[in-house]
Amino acid sequence: MSPTALKNDRFLRALRRQPTDCTPVWLMRQAGRYLPEYRETRAKAGSFLGMAKNPEIACEITLQPLRRFDLDAAILFSDILTVPDAMGLGLYFVEGEGPKFERTVRTMADAEKLAVPDMETGLRYVMDAVRLIRRELDGKVPLIGFSGSPWTLACYMVEGGGSDNYSKIKAMALNDPATLHRLLSVNTDAVVAYLSAQRAAGAQALQVFDTWGGVLSPAMYREFSLPYLQRIARELQRGEGDERAPLILFGKGNAPYLEELADSGAEGIGVDWLVELGEAARRTGGKVALQGNLDPATLYGSPDAIRAQAKQALDSYAAGNGGSRDGHVFNLGHGMSPDMNPDHVAVLVDAVHELSQR
Repeated sequence: MSPTALKNDRFLRALRRQPTDCTPVWLMRQAGRYLPEYRETRAKAGSFLGMAKNPEIACEITLQPLRRFDLDAAILFSDILTVPDAMGLGLYFVEGEGPKFERTVRTMADAEKLAVPDMETGLRYVMDAVRLIRRELDGKVPLIGFSGSPWTLACYMVEGGGSDNYSKIKAMALNDPATLHRLLSVNTDAVVAYLSAQRAAGAQALQVFDTWGGVLSPAMYREFSLPYLQRIARELQRGEGDERAPLILFGKGNAPYLEELADSGAEGIGVDWLVELGEAARRTGGKVALQGNLDPATLYGSPDAIRAQAKQALDSYAAGNGGSRDGHVFNLGHGMSPDMNPDHVAVLVDAVHELSQR
């Protein structure tokens, strides 16, 4: 199915900086624990990994928010750590603690054991989910595929899970940068192959989550994260013409690097809520679409407060983009939290469409 067959192509048009009838909106973690239907599905499935590795369940969870809200894109239900899991590190989840790995990468010997996984064997369940979701969407909205960034994946692979201070990977960056670059290089090869395979399976847009890029100093970011994001944008197989799958580079704390990211070759840059959208638009100069950037905590506010904050973000973007709202994909500056009210999500989605009518 080509993008022209889509019933709603606002999202793809915005990423191409083409005119739209209103600003498209989707939300990071829009399929998740804030929805009672998700919690029911998880209770039946038994585990997060059990859901992510079952294409039928992943499809169901991907579609759940689209049944409630007038969203302009679906995003594959999966996890960024599927790639290092397929590399043999042994991903598992501990209730209340999040993801863990049975094996970590701490030495050059560890890094040299890693290889790009075969996408149709070790990660076949992801590609099967993409194919199934595309079929079930039936052209309603585009499907977004995604991956973690090389740096963000490396954080989990070196630390063995989440971290408060990233002491192990930062020590590696300082004391053994050759090993870290070896790890980042194989991660980049894997991300390029993974996203290319998702596109071939049917993903119509792609996003890289550089969630932990913001923990790096500027010098370290420019050594250990930015060059690998640039290489992904340069090497990724995205198709041609109307079949091209746009790439969005999202990063928490990426505001200092907007100009460099805008020159990467990506079609879109996702920004967190710590930079004004108008400033981001001025600094990127129309080279890329921008995605974001409402503070997720806004969803704890009243409906009136949510509408006011949505209008502020929309107006800020337009002010920095020469008065035009084109080239903007509305989103949160990071993901939703489990205790958010689904009714407030409906208020936000409807407000974005209403307030941005052309």
